Amino acid sequence: MRSLYLAIDGGNSKTDVVLGATDGSVLAYARGGTSSPHNIGLDGAVAVLDSLVRAAFEQAGLHFGTPVALTAAYLAGADLPHEVTELHDALSAAGWAGRTIVDNDCFALLRSGTSMPDAVTVVCGAGTNCVGRAADGRTARFVALGPISGDWGGGHDLADQALHLAARGEDGRGEATALSAAVAAHFDRPTVEAVSIAIHLGEIPRSRVPSLSHVLFGVASSGDRVASALIARQAGEILAQHRVAASRLSLLDRPHALVLGGSVLQAQHPVLHRQVVAGARRQAPLVEVTVPDVPPVTGAALLALDALGHTDSEAKLRTALAATAAA
Repeated sequence: MRSLYLAIDGGNSKTDVVLGATDGSVLAYARGGTSSPHNIGLDGAVAVLDSLVRAAFEQAGLHFGTPVALTAAYLAGADLPHEVTELHDALSAAGWAGRTIVDNDCFALLRSGTSMPDAVTVVCGAGTNCVGRAADGRTARFVALGPISGDWGGGHDLADQALHLAARGEDGRGEATALSAAVAAHFDRPTVEAVSIAIHLGEIPRSRVPSLSHVLFGVASSGDRVASALIARQAGEILAQHRVAASRLSLLDRPHALVLGGSVLQAQHPVLHRQVVAGARRQAPLVEVTVPDVPPVTGAALLALDALGHTDSEAKLRTALAATAAA
């Protein structure tokens, strides 16, 4: 007899909830906005998740309260042990399932990209993070609290730095770069100085600055030295995370997977992707690099099946979720 589970991938920008069955079928797939407690608080996170869980039951044509064996929730903001405990207690109290698992959303991404028991994932999206796991159950992770914990990189940092370098390249404090003209053109201004003033005055919303990461990759692909150096810095950060996590788990000289995720890495920009793959193989010759082509909630669902002892349903689940996400 099949059992039901809830799989949750909660990120800083979006949240996916899957209501699935242990035979590999997908009954519902609901998507909403951020559920990170860092953004909206613990109560806000629970409220967002509860509304999506209810939407999933409605989509599946099931009464809310139908018995569910497990909730497997992998969430941004579940970084420190006490944060994981608080989220676990709150989601358990919601009463969606008989059992609840909570951990960082990086573990869902990792599982979505590989079934290898020894694996590391590096996320480079708006920001960066990294976790690893070993076959014996050990894990490696970073505090991942931003600059205060030594973190750098991701789309937002790249965009900020691209604007910085464009301004300095234009006024002479830095090396001349094609970023200057590209940034000015992106915002339809005559100069980067005009862009900076417009941002200061609110004429250009600061929320538009992160879009400069796309401009950066375009300029770097043309061979611009300044833009290329910034991309190389990002590659170095990604490789450092992989190296440290793999070292902590004694994986550098053993076969293991490196799963690359987040919008920046999943785009597989050649100027970055090639450096990361080549660098990973230099520091870990037996590594298998992969970029998932399924949403991270697939990993949360697979971890639910793993916990419920239904690993034989993985292929069916992957096919079902790929079709559902595409639709």
